[in-house]
Amino acid sequence: MHINPSSHAASTRVVVAFGALLCACVFVFAAGHALSGGLAKALLDFPPGNELLPYPVTIQNIMWAMFFFGCGELLVRHMQGAGEGRQLGKQLLPEDTSTMLRSQDLGAIYNRVKDSATRPYFLQRLILRAIAQFQSSRSIDQANSLMNSTLELYQHEIELRYNMLRYLVWVIPTLGFIGTVVGIALALESAAAADDLANPEAVRAVIAKLGVAFYTTLLALLQSMVLVFVMHLVQGREEGALNDAGQYCLDNLINRLYEK
Repeated sequence: MHINPSSHAASTRVVVAFGALLCACVFVFAAGHALSGGLAKALLDFPPGNELLPYPVTIQNIMWAMFFFGCGELLVRHMQGAGEGRQLGKQLLPEDTSTMLRSQDLGAIYNRVKDSATRPYFLQRLILRAIAQFQSSRSIDQANSLMNSTLELYQHEIELRYNMLRYLVWVIPTLGFIGTVVGIALALESAAAADDLANPEAVRAVIAKLGVAFYTTLLALLQSMVLVFVMHLVQGREEGALNDAGQYCLDNLINRLYEK
């Protein structure tokens, strides 16, 4: 059973996008009713004070949507890494200390591994490629060389899987800075339109708008900090699972191959 990793990732990302949008809407609705005062103003810009965008379309809420999308991506990557780690317990290859594998022994292993590949896991893909190479060339060196090349390709594949997360980590602070610039501009316009800047009420209104403006950057930096921290943990786990799969194939497949 052949599974295209690209098509599987695309379908998963669509589900994650819808789930993240739903979670963001639920969070904004719940937080808008549960929070009040300065905290609601800082996190959601609620009650709305931005005349450019109608609530709930605020810079803060857009950042929350991006944040939840990033959390969804991290959840998918965490589940994929956990699934990769569980493959080592399936004993797809002989793990004793005496078994040697010749060409005629690999057919049954190939079919068993192929039937178990319900998802594009690294371990099954590594085993299938190495067996196919050895069956066609009868060369242990070529199978080992293919294994090393495949591990490098899969390492690059892991890096590509985190491109969207790296973009989100960049775009959330960018939105925060945009919100700060817009907020400062609105505060200055409010100050310019005020009839009497000596009036304490007018001064408080300008200061309140400036406070919300800087809160957007603070919120964006906190969200980005959380995403970066969790991303490094999840990526490290996924790369560790790939290393374990490569070591497993070397120990239990490549080093067991025997051909006169």
